[in-house]
Amino acid sequence: MQDFGEAFSLALGLVVSPSGDLAEIVALSLRVSLSATLIACLIGLPLGALLAIARFRGRGAALVLLNALMGLPPVVVGLIVYLQLSRAGPLGFLGLLYTPTAMIIAQTILITPIVAALSRQILEDMNAEYAEHFRSLCLSRLQRVQALLWDARTALATVALAGFDRAVAEVGAVMIVGGNIDHLTRVMTTAIALETSKGELALAMALGIILMALALGVNALVQGLRISAERQEAHA
Repeated sequence: MQDFGEAFSLALGLVVSPSGDLAEIVALSLRVSLSATLIACLIGLPLGALLAIARFRGRGAALVLLNALMGLPPVVVGLIVYLQLSRAGPLGFLGLLYTPTAMIIAQTILITPIVAALSRQILEDMNAEYAEHFRSLCLSRLQRVQALLWDARTALATVALAGFDRAVAEVGAVMIVGGNIDHLTRVMTTAIALETSKGELALAMALGIILMALALGVNALVQGLRISAERQEAHA
């Protein structure tokens, strides 16, 4: 067990001059989380737009389900994905368990409902504002979806960033399906948990500093996008 002061000093040194292991862990974390965010946006944004403009029987139940899925327990998602990808599962033949791909799948399942629900609220408000204009142009449903997604691109970028923020901080699901294997599936959150349990605080603290810096950077970017959007609206 390292002394806190010594560990913090070593952690700062690792952040300033990252070792190969640290850089590898951070790079894998970013690759997995960015991939999951991209896939979640490709699924969640059109789904959110469709729910924003469509009116159908059972829509209320669909919205309740979508909002409930935002609170999916990560370990439950990890367990479900594990059961599907294990050798005894229906997708076991793919050999994806304990790979970065399995981690991307788990993170995608976790953040897609968040992206869809947040984008649905944004696009539904915008659809109500544009409703008369859309009717005058006789736009099809697909054209309305495309128009909404384009006009709300700044707000939807903040949704994507929120999804990434959620993904990069995930530990339970990726631990189950990734296995925290060194040089293969070890990401920042799982490495922090492992190193802390071993009493090796320097690497854990260095990764924690980087993770916090990422979270602050994402939040600063979200705030910047909001300010930019407000200025554009003021000048419009």
